[in-house]
Amino acid sequence: MSFLRTLVNSSVIVHPPGFYIIGFQSFASANVFFIFLAFVYVVTVLFNGLLIIIVVINPSLHTPKFLAVINLAVVDLCFTTCTIPGMIKTFLFKVNFVPFNSCLVQMYFYYVFAPLESYALMILAYDRLVAICFALRHNSINTIRSMCCIISITWCYNLGATAYSVSLMTRLSFCNSVTVFSYFCDYAPVYRLACNDNSMQWFAGTFFSYLNILVPLSFIVVSYISILLTVFKMKTNRVKTLATCAEHIILVAVFYIPFFVIYTLGFYLGPVNPDLRVLCLSLASCLPPCINPIVYSLKTKEIKTRALALIRQSKRSVPTNSERIIVVLKTRK
Repeated sequence: MSFLRTLVNSSVIVHPPGFYIIGFQSFASANVFFIFLAFVYVVTVLFNGLLIIIVVINPSLHTPKFLAVINLAVVDLCFTTCTIPGMIKTFLFKVNFVPFNSCLVQMYFYYVFAPLESYALMILAYDRLVAICFALRHNSINTIRSMCCIISITWCYNLGATAYSVSLMTRLSFCNSVTVFSYFCDYAPVYRLACNDNSMQWFAGTFFSYLNILVPLSFIVVSYISILLTVFKMKTNRVKTLATCAEHIILVAVFYIPFFVIYTLGFYLGPVNPDLRVLCLSLASCLPPCINPIVYSLKTKEIKTRALALIRQSKRSVPTNSERIIVVLKTRK
């Protein structure tokens, strides 16, 4: 390769023209899998788009709770858009070369929105915590302003932390392999290809990974422990109160369990088959944004009522055949 050269000293940084993404190469049913992902992407865009439209056009839904729901929907849309189309282009259409700068951009957006998904679930848990444990002060604690501040802090933190982590990649030299065994320009598989010291990149990747998973998950667990303690003190409406949390618990399980299972199996049972690992991680990244609006948001009573009203309104706006005939006759007269 023309770009490779001997490093004279450690201060010389060698960046390749790009990287080759080679995940799924030995996966027999890759075409079927990516057609399925295309379907998942369409469903994700339709349902999350519908959810955003319903909340935006209904002033009565402009509340802290639905602001958190909209935040999750926006993150879902962005996360799948920066993941699935690139995977389909890379593996279905066999365009697996990614230029160096494009690789960093792809890496940046993935690692902005993946943690934001985790923090969005944490914000929904916060909403449930305040609504149940501080019911009498709910309206004064959980305001539109406070919810905007919380969401803004999570976005600013992730944008800044990811920018720092990805900028560290520019300090690495790549003088050997440029093949990345993953489904995108993944942070760890890329920095491991470096031929100079990558300890700083390892530390940043490890630190922010644990921070972005354990902090939201710990908050969610503590929130539900507090909720359970509060519910057990109630004399009535225990089941009804817990039922308001059931969908959110499903979302948390769908998002976190696959990652924990994959990494736990790898830790205790040794290296997992690379294709199987990439397949599971890609599904764990792509399915939650599709499931979230179906399981949680669109099943909310307020959203369901307004969605049905919007569908009925759209049906009324489409004229029937008899109405078209009457209009034609009137125009002829």
